Amino acid sequence: MKISIITVCYNAEDTISDTIQSVLSQDYEDVEYIIVDGKSTDRTLEIIQTIKNGIHLISEKDRGIYDAMNKGINLASGNVIGILNADDVYKNNQVLTNVMNAFRDNVSVVYGDIEYVKFDDVSKVVRKWKAGVFRPGKFKWGWMPPHPGFFMKKSCYDSYGLFNLNLSTSADYELMLRVLEVHNLKHIYISKTITSMRVGGASNSSLINRFLANRNDKKAWTIHAINPFWFTFILKPLRKLPQFLKI
Repeated sequence: MKISIITVCYNAEDTISDTIQSVLSQDYEDVEYIIVDGKSTDRTLEIIQTIKNGIHLISEKDRGIYDAMNKGINLASGNVIGILNADDVYKNNQVLTNVMNAFRDNVSVVYGDIEYVKFDDVSKVVRKWKAGVFRPGKFKWGWMPPHPGFFMKKSCYDSYGLFNLNLSTSADYELMLRVLEVHNLKHIYISKTITSMRVGGASNSSLINRFLANRNDKKAWTIHAINPFWFTFILKPLRKLPQFLKI
């Protein structure tokens, strides 16, 4: 099976090389790598061009990060799709092999854990996000898997839709709510660290920002005509607090 990895970037000259190398160094052989650039004005495109072998690159204006992700998904020819942000790296070179081995069990979704690392030193772990096993109803208790550790079959995007651009930063939350809670797609949790995310990058949100994003999280439930608990959106950011504990 082929896996397509999509990286969305804009003015990511400080980190894009690390991200690319973490994909190209994977020991899984059948990998399609797509980079969707939003017309960067720094050295991002120059850096990509120097490593371009094995990369499908498009560079054009977009309507934000999730619009760019949707473009990448539409371009992808792999059976499975993963998204790696431009300031993130895979934990090691066996990540995609572990993920694709899990898909051999005829599942639609595979997800794992992530860690937050210092922006200037990805070997320094700041906090960890252990996703745990999903069971129906768990989203009501403020749970969600980390999107940077989330992989799904291309056929599921075709059947259940792409990212909803009307939900701003909650688009990834709504998509995972849609496929796991609403449609209960067959899934597997890998209890391994998939991705190292740089703290302070464009793909990170502070706890305060997550409180502010609750408005769009609520819209995600309304769209599907399902009712959360009254405390669901209080628990959602609070569940992040254990990530700061030493594990």
